[in-house]
Amino acid sequence: MPKRTDIHKILVLGSGPIVIGQACEFDYSGTQACRVLTKEGYFVILVNSNPATIMTDPQTAQRVYIEPLEPQTIEKIIARERPDALLPTLGGQTALNLAVCLSKKGVLEKYKVETIGANISAIKRGEDRQLFKKAMQKVGIAIPKSDKAYNIKQAQEVAERIGFPLIIRPSFTLGGTGGAIAYNKEEFKELAKRGLEASMISEILIEESLIGWKEFELEVMRDKKDNVVIVCSIENLDPMGIHTGDSITVAPQQTLSDREYQEMRDDAIKCIRAIGVETGGSNIQFAVNPETGRRVIIEMNPRVSRSSALASKATGFPIAKIAAKLAVGYTLDEIPNDITKETPACFEPAIDYCVVKIPRFTFEKFPKASSELTVSMKSVGEVMAIGRSFKEALQKALRSLEIKKEGLVSLINPSEWKDKSPEELITFLKNKVRVATPERIFYIADAMRYGIGIDEINSLSKIDRWFLYNIKEIVNLEKRLIQEKQLEPSLLRKAKEYGFSDIQIARLRNMPPEHIEALRRNLGIHPQYKLVDTCAAEFQAFTPYYYSTYEAKKGD
Repeated sequence: MPKRTDIHKILVLGSGPIVIGQACEFDYSGTQACRVLTKEGYFVILVNSNPATIMTDPQTAQRVYIEPLEPQTIEKIIARERPDALLPTLGGQTALNLAVCLSKKGVLEKYKVETIGANISAIKRGEDRQLFKKAMQKVGIAIPKSDKAYNIKQAQEVAERIGFPLIIRPSFTLGGTGGAIAYNKEEFKELAKRGLEASMISEILIEESLIGWKEFELEVMRDKKDNVVIVCSIENLDPMGIHTGDSITVAPQQTLSDREYQEMRDDAIKCIRAIGVETGGSNIQFAVNPETGRRVIIEMNPRVSRSSALASKATGFPIAKIAAKLAVGYTLDEIPNDITKETPACFEPAIDYCVVKIPRFTFEKFPKASSELTVSMKSVGEVMAIGRSFKEALQKALRSLEIKKEGLVSLINPSEWKDKSPEELITFLKNKVRVATPERIFYIADAMRYGIGIDEINSLSKIDRWFLYNIKEIVNLEKRLIQEKQLEPSLLRKAKEYGFSDIQIARLRNMPPEHIEALRRNLGIHPQYKLVDTCAAEFQAFTPYYYSTYEAKKGD
């Protein structure tokens, strides 16, 4: 169907200040949306309190307001500009909460402003924990055992009924704000109190612990004709109990069978329909018990999210841009894919490479803060790397963190342990593997270097064995690079395919980095540059978006 002609002015809400859990990805998304809507001929009114964004540049929208994102301020802007529609799904949790508040105060009804992208009832079903639970039960999607509470007394009653450990999830919050894990009655009361204070509606969901389960995310898009596509599947390397924003994540998912993935995909489609997101993207999260295969849905965000920005860059599929077009009436089959110029947006992306995202932390700025990672997000940013394998992408991403690590390097200094027994070192490493911290990925590799087996590491960390076997292969190749007398061409090529940098190899071989680079070039081992094309090279791509890889060419 063609774009809507009954609306002319569209109000777009930004996400405000950059905070943990809500950062530049919403400037990225909001700017895309404003430019698309302007190009389509709509009069765009943008409100954002943060002037240090691209979206607040004067040319991004016809009218830009750098004002506080508060109901009373937005009401004055609505009264002055008289927009026909409000688009709240591209400004993060801030914009969603603001839209709900404006509706509750009667502002939208008073000025006859229609909410597009996701209506208010859909936002409430997605964000209100109890309404979400009812919607999922209605369509037969399994959920964790849980119940809501609005005060401490109710919370304690729920805790007694479900049993410890428990997850506390406040409604209408961002980045797991106020969320916590309670292991006993003593700490539960204080944590529940914090959760109630963090929630906009003083509501918390108390649910059974899924700590140690595998976590997955699906980026889903829907149009007014009920066409639904899965843009990207994402698997968390770290298990449940760690906020997805603090977890190392991998796209596409790696450890599900095709049947398991298709069943999860079906549940995601049922979820977005049940919540009622008419158009645009949603992030839907699942947990899977690695022992039994039991799958439950955790939550969904009826908006473009941080993961949506990652999925856009990982697949080349411009989620925010297409979400904006869907919001004004287009359908997925009518929107051309910018990359192939042939396929429409209803073609689900297929990628023939691996993407790894690693969060970035700055605990050095907060010396008194605990570096242990839990259900409340602590990362201040993230890096993304693309490779032809998980091993290559992982090492590239670790280098990108700018923490002076060339890859999956060792954190153990042998000189610091020379006066201690091997048992003390093993105990130290086991504790480092058990507790989730930003350094755990390095300590897992160290545990392997010092003889701790994959099964034990899996038991301690709950990280899937598939990822651990890949890390073990990196460690084994590293060992060969140290021990082999000659750096044979086949070994050097494999090291590059595994994501080892020239500097990394040089340090392992105790050689100058320029010698490794010269040797590599003399042997004809050069990076190849491949397109990020959304369709696994099935169609020709027309995008200057490349990644480098050392995958061996045919015949090598």
